[in-house]
Amino acid sequence: MTEHLIVNDLMPNTEMQNYKTLIDEQTWAFIHKTDSCFPPEAIDFTIQLQRETYDAMCREFSTGQPESITATDGTIENGDYKVPVRRYHSENRNQQRAIIYFHGGGFIVGSLDSHDDVCTELCANTGFDVTSVDYRLAPENPHPAAFEDSLACVEYESNRLRLPIILCGDSAGGNLAAAISHAARHMQNVHIARQVLIYPGLGGDTDSGSYLTHANAPMLTTRDVLFYNDTRTNNIQRSNDVTLEPLKDHDFSNLPETIVFGAECDPLSDDGKHYCQAITAAGGSAHWTNEKGLVHGYLRARNTVDRARDSFSRIIAAIKTVGNSTGE
Repeated sequence: MTEHLIVNDLMPNTEMQNYKTLIDEQTWAFIHKTDSCFPPEAIDFTIQLQRETYDAMCREFSTGQPESITATDGTIENGDYKVPVRRYHSENRNQQRAIIYFHGGGFIVGSLDSHDDVCTELCANTGFDVTSVDYRLAPENPHPAAFEDSLACVEYESNRLRLPIILCGDSAGGNLAAAISHAARHMQNVHIARQVLIYPGLGGDTDSGSYLTHANAPMLTTRDVLFYNDTRTNNIQRSNDVTLEPLKDHDFSNLPETIVFGAECDPLSDDGKHYCQAITAAGGSAHWTNEKGLVHGYLRARNTVDRARDSFSRIIAAIKTVGNSTGE
């Protein structure tokens, strides 16, 4: 069951959420398994320990790679830096479009390996070539390093593939995909046909809406979001920087078809809603689905939790169905 943009589903900000009611047993099992691998207090670990712990958690949830998919590693130049990428090809190749994927991880954790199985399944289920981008991480490389790496990869892959591009990413990766969509409006030879954003953080007001009602949600809290934001920017305030926070843009026109999948039990939920509202108000095509009872990071539950499996099917449809932004 899903809720769409036209539905006013969120409770008033003063009401706290009853997660025992909102979240089903399967999802709780996923949460408990995640917490056993990457505990809530990991936010207070050193950055290196966070990365090691996150990578170990992702390996625990990994489903491997089918024989029908071939993956090859390479690099794309961004100035003096070579951005690692992994390219996926299917035996049943569909050359209508190609996917460029940006992994989540709060801009401080995550890699080609952490989301390898996600990219594999996207390739297997759509037939589209997938390029996964291993952008530089903070705090060693604060903003705008990740954005610049990602933009360089999109420009290069667009010229190499000469296909309409679907930008896709989860969490931090959804932020990068959206920021690139805004920047690509002014670039020649880059055709972004669609962006599919999965529980993205887009720079919403952290003192209102879902940031309050879901401030202490399982899997991601508002405190976590603030930590990641501060680490990404090295605690330097960057107001009205669209490459950092796409919701701060003053122009939402001429953006590609936009499909956003939010998790109901997530402080970032409202970001997707407000982003789609802004695009729609500017005359564009945008569709927001708020997945009932799901939590941040539910992509890793797509093979064990019915609600997450259903959502992943909708994500695949949104990516694959040419000319239908809702995937329905």
